[in-house]
Amino acid sequence: MKLTIPAMLLTGALLLGSCASAPEAPSPHAVADGYEGIWYFNQPSKDEYVYKYSGGFATYPQQMSPISFYAKEVNKTFFCYGGNRLDPDHPEKQELLHLVSYYDHATGMVPKPTILLNKETEDAHDNPVMSIDEQGHIWIFSNSHGTSRPSFIHRSRKPYDIRDFELILTTNFSYGHPWWHPGKGFLFLQTLYEDKGRSLYFNTSTDGKEWSKPQLLARAELGHYQVTARRGDKAASVFNIHPLPVGLNNRTNLYYVETSDMGKSWQNAAGETLEVPIREMANPALVHDYWAEKRLVYLKEIAFDGEGKPVILYLTTNGYESGPKNDPRIWHTARWTGSQWEIRDFTRSDHNYDFGALWIDDDGTWRVIGPTEPGPLPYTTGGDMVLWTSKDQGANWTRVRQLTKDKERNHGYARKPMNVHPDFYAIWADGDTLKPSGSHLYFTDKEGSAVWRLPKQMTSDFAKPDKLPLPE
Repeated sequence: MKLTIPAMLLTGALLLGSCASAPEAPSPHAVADGYEGIWYFNQPSKDEYVYKYSGGFATYPQQMSPISFYAKEVNKTFFCYGGNRLDPDHPEKQELLHLVSYYDHATGMVPKPTILLNKETEDAHDNPVMSIDEQGHIWIFSNSHGTSRPSFIHRSRKPYDIRDFELILTTNFSYGHPWWHPGKGFLFLQTLYEDKGRSLYFNTSTDGKEWSKPQLLARAELGHYQVTARRGDKAASVFNIHPLPVGLNNRTNLYYVETSDMGKSWQNAAGETLEVPIREMANPALVHDYWAEKRLVYLKEIAFDGEGKPVILYLTTNGYESGPKNDPRIWHTARWTGSQWEIRDFTRSDHNYDFGALWIDDDGTWRVIGPTEPGPLPYTTGGDMVLWTSKDQGANWTRVRQLTKDKERNHGYARKPMNVHPDFYAIWADGDTLKPSGSHLYFTDKEGSAVWRLPKQMTSDFAKPDKLPLPE
């Protein structure tokens, strides 16, 4: 069944409803018999690389976050992901399931994942994100790719419980970032598809049920993609721009904005107050003008150092198509020094959608986990995962170790949990990038001492993930 969201939801009525009008979700929810990720592709390329991007996309995309939280109160890392409803009679058919689970640090086990809903699409852009409030309630925000399908907000009925959720609201949003601020509620950064492009909005809620009217944060040219992060009272958005007239497959430039008062005011990294919404390509939030250099920008991650200064991880390239013609694909870091943005090259890889996550430790160590090795399917999405560290704010990097060396599938979209525990440091998925395939889910620890694969088939309610040897 396909639903069309009324246009009013895109012009100011988003999330103004309450749970009173929303139908109740079934209780308790069904469970899956194991961990199977969704496979997805976008835009056939009619060449040897087959697609613009593709593969196992359970943890895709980086433009929405977070997907995982560590809760010290129960010593568990919770996570949500995009799974696949397997039909033995129709193995070619995919249906995107939104699933919720956790890793129990005390036992080293995972339960059968909860099936929150069937999104009735194959589109991994509809994957879920999550948050946890200070009472321990788990919130799942189910995204939609554009306006042709509904989005949902669910909340666990009990603290730290994945088996029973209530439906709070049916609405529409894309690329959601629900940041819970203790004592204040949600600051929800999101994208709305309107006027033939992507606009960045935000709104707030003290309880997740009643929401303020969405406010436009940025819409210049054909719009933006963003990645976001939160540290204490501060929430930040890093975004690029789709310039006219070249279209949505092009994205360039790098912008940074932050707020410390739940969106009442916005500043750039220098603390200068910005006038929002941002409407022009040239504006005081600009970090670097890559449009002048004819380079495209693919956002990866944002993190904060011990002083609360932002560091941005991103990739630049010559074009959107797969293949060597758009090399070099250069990973960069942009660090705010307190007076200027310091931009440094990091490494190179072979695809625009090679996504890596960035951590900054209290001792100043920077860590990146990402598919910077080509893997078995070069010049397609992902590759083999590598752990990198820097002790001097990105000036020099050490390739600590390669985490995977797959013979058949590429690995991609390593994502970091909030309040991260060192034993569950990143989660990602694998997949064949040239044709539809199954997909496993994996995680690793802070030191990359091993990789664990979540069980694809479970015969009991709990199981230990398979510990895999590191490549020699």
